[in-house]
Amino acid sequence: MNLIDIFLQTLETTLPVFAMVFIGLGLRRIGWIDGPFINTASALVFKATLPTLVFLSIIRADLSTALNPELLLFYLLATLGGFGLTWLWATWRVRREDRGVYVQGAFRGNCGIVGLALAANLYGDFGLSAGGILLGLVIISYNALSVVVLIAYQPGQSASWRKIIHDIVRNPLIIAVVVAIPFAWLNIGLPTWVMTSADYFASLTLPLALLCIGATVSLSSIRSDSKTAFGSSTMKMIVLPALCTAAGWLAGFRGAELGLMFLFFASPTAAASFVMVKALGGNDRLAANIIALTTLMASITVTAGVFLLRSYGII
Repeated sequence: MNLIDIFLQTLETTLPVFAMVFIGLGLRRIGWIDGPFINTASALVFKATLPTLVFLSIIRADLSTALNPELLLFYLLATLGGFGLTWLWATWRVRREDRGVYVQGAFRGNCGIVGLALAANLYGDFGLSAGGILLGLVIISYNALSVVVLIAYQPGQSASWRKIIHDIVRNPLIIAVVVAIPFAWLNIGLPTWVMTSADYFASLTLPLALLCIGATVSLSSIRSDSKTAFGSSTMKMIVLPALCTAAGWLAGFRGAELGLMFLFFASPTAAASFVMVKALGGNDRLAANIIALTTLMASITVTAGVFLLRSYGII
């Protein structure tokens, strides 16, 4: 297969995902999507359709393939390493009051929507099932690390660890993973009509979520921001994905496993990072700008990354 064929295949994987993001951006600008719609649709995705999608993907999975302890452990270690490196860099280059927002924006990816959508496009059922299991680890680690770094630079604020743990335990995606694994492990089947109805419902997830992501991007706020947002975005979309994926390759991961990790590492900053910054009294405009910038950058950086990895036969 020549490079042109590989590039065209890469576009077939990434373009559908980012096209929906830009359609959402366009629909918001012409007024067909508004704030209340985004709030309602986002809540529906988070609380219902995405957990259903994750549940279905796992119960259909071969857990001997999808449940990979080595991959989970490596991803956790890579996340901790990237988190530590970004924090160390921020202590030298970022003013103190913005360090927590900078670090969170640089490591906390939108794996639940963008990462999972890309994994589904590239690897089908394996991408959804293995990605769904990996997502459980992502939710726990990203939330805990975000609180640590934000509180470290917000001395006037405090967060209840009991509430954070409570929110994680009640997270619909965590619940979906925990409930689905016994079904998959014991090979418990559900009636055909239940599966068909669930498929209809779950199919709303990715297009609806991607539209909402695009609709929240603010081009005007990006133009008014400082170099801090660009620095965090570059770390998130280029530096950490390159370093973590290279580390995964050196650790012996290949094929779909390495590709899945790259897509999760290379996902743009999660919208939930804005919510946490605002709750802890941080620089919420900087958080919003990082989300917008990384979302726009992802269409180029993820496509380029997948193309390079495919060209060398790594994934």
